[in-house]
Amino acid sequence: MPRNQFQRMIFALLTVIVTVHAYVFYSLYVVNGSYFSSIEGAAGVLDGIRLNGGVMMLGRFCPIWAVILVEFCLAYALECIMGSPCSFKLACKVFDPGTTHPVLFETAIICATVGLMCPAMSFLAAILYYPYYAGFHILTLLANWLKLVCYNFPFAFFTQLFFIQPFIRTLFKILFAKDIKRRLI
Repeated sequence: MPRNQFQRMIFALLTVIVTVHAYVFYSLYVVNGSYFSSIEGAAGVLDGIRLNGGVMMLGRFCPIWAVILVEFCLAYALECIMGSPCSFKLACKVFDPGTTHPVLFETAIICATVGLMCPAMSFLAAILYYPYYAGFHILTLLANWLKLVCYNFPFAFFTQLFFIQPFIRTLFKILFAKDIKRRLI
């Protein structure tokens, strides 16, 4: 879909903006929601986070906006450096982009991206949200990483395949309609 470096960067930016917000919501509400809701006096998840002093990141309590900003920067860098280029190459190893139906080829790219980005971002999250107050042990980090991959992979696969990427591709087509039309003529 994106044809040049500028379009690839915009596509990655749009994808990461939507994805990071979805994952922070998923992590705070679905995975850790019962913990934050159970904090004494909390009326809900957001109130529990506020009463908790924020979300623990790198051994410190941070507000949600800081969590989103850090995850956004890491995800965007990882997507531009590894996710997009490697997923396209992996999809090209299995399918010929010139002869394969575009929907099938795009699906292969999405699956490859999830297969690369989910373990990588889960590893970064395991480092960011490690319980450093309890001391550090590499086996605990690896166990937390595996747990995060198990939580995040199904969510990543289905949201990227059925919601996020179709939305981003539609938005991209709207933003670059003139360029797409010019290429087809």
